[in-house]
Amino acid sequence: MAVITISHQMGAGGPEIGMALSQRLGYRYVDHELILDAVRRYGLAEEKLSHLDESKPSLFERFDVETRHYITVLQTTLLELAELDDAIIMGRGGQWLLKGLPHVLRVRVIAPFEHRVKQWIKRTAEVTGETPGQRAATDMIRRDDSEKSGRMKYLYEVDLADPALYDLVVNTEKLRCDAAVEMIERAVRRPEMATTDAARQAVVSRALASRVQVALATHPETRKYRITVECQEGVVTLEGTGALDRAAEVARGVPGVRDVKTQQVEIPPIPPFVA
Repeated sequence: MAVITISHQMGAGGPEIGMALSQRLGYRYVDHELILDAVRRYGLAEEKLSHLDESKPSLFERFDVETRHYITVLQTTLLELAELDDAIIMGRGGQWLLKGLPHVLRVRVIAPFEHRVKQWIKRTAEVTGETPGQRAATDMIRRDDSEKSGRMKYLYEVDLADPALYDLVVNTEKLRCDAAVEMIERAVRRPEMATTDAARQAVVSRALASRVQVALATHPETRKYRITVECQEGVVTLEGTGALDRAAEVARGVPGVRDVKTQQVEIPPIPPFVA
């Protein structure tokens, strides 16, 4: 049928809406499961995956090759889950990674800050039996907002709050969970949201390109190079400044790759200093 991505502010009710939608539509609910899938498929450390999944990388991590590898694995796993269709993907940049696909409904769930603080306190008390203080709740939500915004800015150079990233923005200050679910369900059942063969192939191509990126990021001879990867129906195009011959060999070893093309990027010379 379709894929729904839900970006949500803490305390706005995103997870509750996502879980209710999954039950109503019979869709797969993808949240922490994405981390477990990444650990299982690629054998990485769950603790570090969870950290990079939830926070923007530190200044040191931004220059760390291993960090780039972990982030690429997270992105690849999300795309692989989107390949299965009929899924609700919570956060994790799905609105950017799956942009331009006609069968993907990108939803943003928001609410005013004070409302979110109250709702988070209420929800935490219901789950844990302990009521957090107003100050602690305010700090928690403000920090979460900052981390999510910073992560999107670092990874994709976009503003998380930009409405152009979404097809539907839901403010839950007045709308109850069931009303939001009904609104999203109605939108995703529209005939234009149905998965087509062309849309399915586009997701397959993005997932394959991302798997090639993982292969390049883990190979000792290509991991230090910045090589962009594009894919169209199994034909992979690599673009970079170096190690392209070796990169092409690595790419050909990824299941699903039918052919590999390369394009050398020339680094312009540094102009001489003029006094």
